[in-house]
Amino acid sequence: MFSKHPKGLIGAALSNMGERFGFYIMMAILLLFLNNKFGFTGAEGSVIYSVFYALIYVLSLAGGLIADRTKKYKTTIVCGLVLMSLGYLLLAIPTKTPVENMPLILFLTCFGLLAIAFGNGLFKGNLQAVVGQLYDNPEYADKRETGFQIFYMFINIGAMFAPLMAVGLRNWWVQNHGYQFNADLPGLCNQYISGGITEEATERFTRLATEVGNRSGDLAVFANDYLNVFMEGYHYSFGIAIIAMLISLVIFIFNKRTLPDPAAKAVKKTAADARTVEMDAAEVKQRLYALFAVFAVVIFFWFSFHQNGQTLTLFADEYTQLLKLDLGFTTIEGAEVFQTFNPFFVVFLTPIIIGLFGWLKAKGIVISTPKKIGIGMGIAAAAFAVMAIGSIGLYDYNERISMGGLDDAMRVTPWLLIGTYLILTVAELFISPLGIAFVSKVAPPQYQGIMQGCWLSATAIGNQLLFIGVIFYKSIPIWATWCIFVAACLISMFTMLVLLKWLERVAK
Repeated sequence: MFSKHPKGLIGAALSNMGERFGFYIMMAILLLFLNNKFGFTGAEGSVIYSVFYALIYVLSLAGGLIADRTKKYKTTIVCGLVLMSLGYLLLAIPTKTPVENMPLILFLTCFGLLAIAFGNGLFKGNLQAVVGQLYDNPEYADKRETGFQIFYMFINIGAMFAPLMAVGLRNWWVQNHGYQFNADLPGLCNQYISGGITEEATERFTRLATEVGNRSGDLAVFANDYLNVFMEGYHYSFGIAIIAMLISLVIFIFNKRTLPDPAAKAVKKTAADARTVEMDAAEVKQRLYALFAVFAVVIFFWFSFHQNGQTLTLFADEYTQLLKLDLGFTTIEGAEVFQTFNPFFVVFLTPIIIGLFGWLKAKGIVISTPKKIGIGMGIAAAAFAVMAIGSIGLYDYNERISMGGLDDAMRVTPWLLIGTYLILTVAELFISPLGIAFVSKVAPPQYQGIMQGCWLSATAIGNQLLFIGVIFYKSIPIWATWCIFVAACLISMFTMLVLLKWLERVAK
């Protein structure tokens, strides 16, 4: 796989794989952690999630600026890994639940998230810029897209196992304290403690508490103890992310000699490397205009696609039959497990997509990168259309709350979400790695870091809008929520197709 690619690709890919492993442990559990830890019942948890997810990408712009100004790309990447480790440490320290000092614990949680976001900003875009520079060598120039697809696949190898480890550790911790896992109980515990539980929900809470191991007969004692044990398991799951960060740091330091220095390449002027020759102002403007047009279009896609950590996770937790794998010492069960399927499909499908594009090229059919991105947006619209059809007839959110949750017979098959993640993954492979490759190809050499940061900032704007999906999810029929994302993806697709000829011309 790596034999025809520059030597530094494997070191960069492995470094990113470790970092992404830790990151996706957190993202798999973050929204449910916030809601259950602090007893949020509205959009509060989703707003914090959205702001955090947006900051990850906004601060990638700041990270690009820092690296471009200091010319120390590799040092900036190392600082990002260290800062993320400190942020995960703040989240991993167990604090009592229900929370006794809400302002302090919420502040520490948000501060830890801010440290992770800033560290990610220093790391992510700059590593992508370094990988892009590997393919400025004419020997590897025609393998740029494939290289980024391989790089992206390794990201998802890390992400594939992350949710399983987080869920396994949390469920083991719950079982180790004499209880069984139940996805509805943390929410019911919070409702009971706050006094906002209905009579129907109280009956269900009593039954579920007995089933999972309540031996005290006192629902108040059980609610406090079960919730505290459950959240301790979440805290320790964040601790796994620290280990992943440190492994990633060691791999990067060991391999950084094989990676190029974007700062040195930006100022180097040789006839053999046309991309590093200083461009005239008109060409620079055209390239920047094209990039910003693409950045604006993909906002609508990311607003929809990254619902995997928001409305799709809530749907998995509240409306979907959960998958269960009993390992003896622990069980792998929970809404977070569904987030394994997206990275699994990325790893499985990436060689197929690469092979498809290679086969088409051999047949003389060359699909430009902008056209592939537009096709991907149409595929994403199809994924949410599947969700809309599969959600027709489900109870509304408030009806479900008043009932205290849904039993398995009232939930949808897990294949609905699995199929949706499969289609969304195909869309992602047409957009995300190819978008990064497009930016690295079109961006003027002196703006490599900052343009990668701008690509991530466009993602940030889409992520900042994520909480809107949760507001709709909790206020309109479930099927109608998915239709909003269908519309957003179609807007992205048609806009991209309108701009297609111009983008293809600039990218040549």
